[in-house]
Amino acid sequence: MIKEKKLLLSNFKSGSALKKALKMKPLEIIEEIENSGLRGRGGAGFPTGRKWRFMAGEKKSPKYIVCNADEGEPGTFKDRELLLNHTNQLIEGMIIAGLSTSSNNGIIYIRGEYYFMRETIEKIIEEYKKLGFLGENILKSKFNFDISIRFGAGAYVCGEEFALIESLNGNRGEPRNKPPFPIQQGYREKPTLVNNVETFCNVVHIIKNGSEKYAKLGVKGSCGTKLFSISGDIEKPGVYEFEFGITINDILKFTGAKNTKSVQMGGYSGINFSKKDFDKPISFDSMPSNGAMIVFNENRDMFKVLTNIMAFFEEESCGQCTPCREGNFQLLKGLKMIRNKEVSVRYMKELKELCQVMKDSAKCGLGQSAPNPFLTILENFRDEILWGQK
Repeated sequence: MIKEKKLLLSNFKSGSALKKALKMKPLEIIEEIENSGLRGRGGAGFPTGRKWRFMAGEKKSPKYIVCNADEGEPGTFKDRELLLNHTNQLIEGMIIAGLSTSSNNGIIYIRGEYYFMRETIEKIIEEYKKLGFLGENILKSKFNFDISIRFGAGAYVCGEEFALIESLNGNRGEPRNKPPFPIQQGYREKPTLVNNVETFCNVVHIIKNGSEKYAKLGVKGSCGTKLFSISGDIEKPGVYEFEFGITINDILKFTGAKNTKSVQMGGYSGINFSKKDFDKPISFDSMPSNGAMIVFNENRDMFKVLTNIMAFFEEESCGQCTPCREGNFQLLKGLKMIRNKEVSVRYMKELKELCQVMKDSAKCGLGQSAPNPFLTILENFRDEILWGQK
């Protein structure tokens, strides 16, 4: 029987992880995060402990801890659940990140569409200050840390960490060339650690319960639990928490999906999976890991699905680099030509080559991932896309 493994979505006692962390040395905290196998939950999957170690080694100050809560990927809404109903985990995870990396300043960057959350989050921040968990000399220690909130203005590209940092700096949200990386030169050109909401929430459970216990959850290379934002043609849409290693089929059964034709994993910028892939275990090594699942049943027209996705990317490209700006325009144009039966075999080959150029040369991860749905939906439903045959 399939069961949820609730960790992040369970009740968490405020201060329990922080009190333990304050008794540890900064490098001991980082070692616990490394030993847990925690990887970033925003989609990239970079080892969290390694990133924190890099940050701790930076000598410039001040340093900044930034929470990326710009949840703009279509199909993704699990961070909204954490921000609204598990705010204390996020705040405590950020404090512990600051403690381990000698950082005293935290910023939660929230997508503009989530402005309604402001009062809720500010209330929890004030409660933490009254409890002595935030501010100067936290719990009578010599450690100071404070958190502020900033809101975006609706730009999809600000989910990319450098575009987010540019927005924080008061500039137009656009990616930068790397290196230098944010840890070297981020907000106000100072060392900046950027992690996702879910990543920070995992930290408190690792510190509270120990890395060994956490590492036993999930599968090799993908430890712990994962939050899934599940929507589309299912009976029970919502946010669910499962251990890594669960299959797409398991989740479809749990959420009451019927006659499923396709699942878009990772949101619009993710990868499309058809029935032949539904028994694959979900892990960082096998599929996109931001937790978004959009389910399509047999009644869905995959040409329309793909057209909607590519129209979104054409609209949301920041326009800074040619591969993304022009590439998405050409892919959408190609779909219109396919519908009008104006394409040749050679032209289809050129569109696929364009996708590869975008993946290789777009300036940021968003531009590099935009061709994913075009390539994978075309591969899985070639006859339906090209000839209208279901």
